[in-house]
Amino acid sequence: MKLLRFGEKGAEKPGLLDADGAIRDLSGTIDDIAGDVLTSTGLKALSEIDPASLPKVEGRPRIGAPIGHVQKFLGIGLNYSDHAAETGLPVPEEPIVFVKASSCICGPNDNVLMPDGYERMDWEVELGVVIGDPAKRISEAEALDHVAGYTICNDVSERRLQVGGPGEWFKAKSYDTFGPMGPWLVTSDEIPDPQNLNLTLDVNGERMQTGSTSTMIFNVAQLVSYISRFMTLMPGDVISTGTPPGVGMGRKPRIFLKDGDVMHLAVEGLGEQTQKVTRGN
Repeated sequence: MKLLRFGEKGAEKPGLLDADGAIRDLSGTIDDIAGDVLTSTGLKALSEIDPASLPKVEGRPRIGAPIGHVQKFLGIGLNYSDHAAETGLPVPEEPIVFVKASSCICGPNDNVLMPDGYERMDWEVELGVVIGDPAKRISEAEALDHVAGYTICNDVSERRLQVGGPGEWFKAKSYDTFGPMGPWLVTSDEIPDPQNLNLTLDVNGERMQTGSTSTMIFNVAQLVSYISRFMTLMPGDVISTGTPPGVGMGRKPRIFLKDGDVMHLAVEGLGEQTQKVTRGN
């Protein structure tokens, strides 16, 4: 299934994409794509619904982030060896886990804000992993059973705050709109191998990032199992799993986002995103 949320910001409705690419309204069946809906039991119930029995959504509504409530939005740093190399940092021996504020999450095609004083904004196309069943101290062998599905994340970052300044990833990556997510949540049964997905990101039509999840240092199962040793992962928690090479900070000369720039992201099987960078607080 491809689950999504559509409508104006703050008033999104749950929906699913049918075989013809049309949005079907799930609001008469569930309140939101969140919580127990994302567990294996909840997703099984949704899978038994005939999409043709649901109201068809007309027009081209705004698409919101596919998860209605993200309790924890976690990121993984330097999870591709070639990305670590371009930043001049060593390959980590264990996953580097950081937090992005869930308030930074926005729709996949919403504008990304460039607030006053932010002059080194950068892009990062990433595979997002959405937790389904709660996961606490689970093994790698059982980790993927706790994954509801996958989505695209753009881990927008202000490098001035992350590198050479305060050095705090949380502040660098948490401004409003710094977490575009979507367009949909593709359930894990449609992605049998999350380690075989191609990722790309273009800025103003120029290819900046090309990569594959096959080159992750720590794969999805390892990440879910590892993080579950330190906290209980809950339905709707999102893990953004790291980015391949090609970020602006790693280019020579360095390139950072400017007002009016357009980012286009794609992950195989998960759809596409497009965001315009706009000045504003």
